[in-house]
Amino acid sequence: MSVMHEPQPRVEILDTTLRDGEQTQGVSFSPEEKTNIAKALLELVRVDRIEVASARVSEGELAAVSNIIDWANGQGLAGRVEVLGFVDRGRSVDWIRTAGGQVINLLAKGSENHCRQQLGKTLESHLADVREAIGLAQAAGLRVNLYLEDWSNGYRDNPGYVYAMVDGLTDAGIGHFMLPDTLGVMTPERVFTAMADMIRRFPGLRFDFHPHNDYGLATANVLAAAQAGAAAVHCTVNCLGERAGNASLAEVAVNLRDQLGMELRIDERHLKSVSELVEYFSGKRIADNAPIVGEDVFTQTAGIHADGDRKASLYHTRLSPERFARRRKYALGKLAGKASLAKNLERLDISLSEENQRKVLQRIVELGDSKRVITTDDLPFIIAEVLEGKDYNHVELLGCSVSSSMDLESTASIRIRIMDEVHTAAGSGNGGFDAFMNALSKVLKRGVIILPELVDYEVRIPKGGRTDALTECIITWQGAGKELRTRGVHFNQVFAAINATLRMLNVLVHGTLKAAEPSESAA
Repeated sequence: MSVMHEPQPRVEILDTTLRDGEQTQGVSFSPEEKTNIAKALLELVRVDRIEVASARVSEGELAAVSNIIDWANGQGLAGRVEVLGFVDRGRSVDWIRTAGGQVINLLAKGSENHCRQQLGKTLESHLADVREAIGLAQAAGLRVNLYLEDWSNGYRDNPGYVYAMVDGLTDAGIGHFMLPDTLGVMTPERVFTAMADMIRRFPGLRFDFHPHNDYGLATANVLAAAQAGAAAVHCTVNCLGERAGNASLAEVAVNLRDQLGMELRIDERHLKSVSELVEYFSGKRIADNAPIVGEDVFTQTAGIHADGDRKASLYHTRLSPERFARRRKYALGKLAGKASLAKNLERLDISLSEENQRKVLQRIVELGDSKRVITTDDLPFIIAEVLEGKDYNHVELLGCSVSSSMDLESTASIRIRIMDEVHTAAGSGNGGFDAFMNALSKVLKRGVIILPELVDYEVRIPKGGRTDALTECIITWQGAGKELRTRGVHFNQVFAAINATLRMLNVLVHGTLKAAEPSESAA
């Protein structure tokens, strides 16, 4: 692509989450939600302009726009709040003025096909209607921008129509001519060529580019428009928008800054928080691997990457998580290596010997093989389990089935090896662990081990709210004048308690065997 215009030192960003983004299927923001998103975009993220609604949609929409503009007036930001309006004999103008708005983004037809097929008008008659609408808006004190709807197809099919439309409005006092790729059909090469052509033909005008993401090219198309000299580009938070959505605010801002070296007002530290806000209000979840704002995009999974980062930051780029008030993570799972574990231990300020690190890593890989999700918050539980564990294998649970039902007693069936003997038993009780203990008691009553008394039972789950988090169970036992505390870890709370019980049994059997060994003096 040959560059015909030097990139501008600065390009404006218009966020249209509250207008175009609300055309996402199933998304409808309440007035309070709209106001909160508008505040976040203008005050925290610091976008240049926001488009907040379409005129005449509903009374609720009127209330929402009024709330936003009331707040914006108090902050001196009302001039950066824009509303889509229509060529409708001034009804949109009246609606926007009632809401207190200062800027109308008037929608006109940017393709001959739309003009003739949808409106049934000629270019000349449509131009006359548009000029009338502009005059009414300006008479009411509104600043006017103009959308040329379906500009991408209009420029491709009959560029003469587009030229004539713009030429007929060059003296109309329009602030921004906004050129939409309404159906998301353009490529970066086409965007660059068309935008550069418009800027060359009409050097005194300011052109915006409004992309859609139907082919997954919205962000790339924004960069092409900016390279060609666009005055502003449009986007939405989390790519919200009709069909495949628009360009992502986070992707657009970071790429303009990093790839084109453009100056922006955007405060990157708040991109993640506004993404979460819109995600919550819209009910539309973003992918964990969504660039910049996804949950996992600063997480290294492969051990070799953690190793390279530890030695020389080999896998770092300009996209550092610190830019976005985030933190780099190193995943724990079957692909984790020594460096991944070391990075997590460093974060927790925990020191382990080489041998204990090997044991902990082996346990992490075992859990990863079973498709478990392991987080840094799980790591202390795993460490405690591994370090407290002895290599005793006197007692082994060969099989266990626990069943719980509402308003019915829980049941447990077990098959357990104690030394060289295998025992089976079944029990019921008030909950799964109680049922297991009752089944175990039947085995132990056969004289193998004296079951100590359970005097304390503690369950801990890491913070974070994950339903599949590791559970740690610590049980205190009292027997034969001694107190014993054992720990069990499992993704199922009942089996965490069962693991703690098995550890207790192994400790007791080991102690019995050791006591029975002949002493050196006796020998």
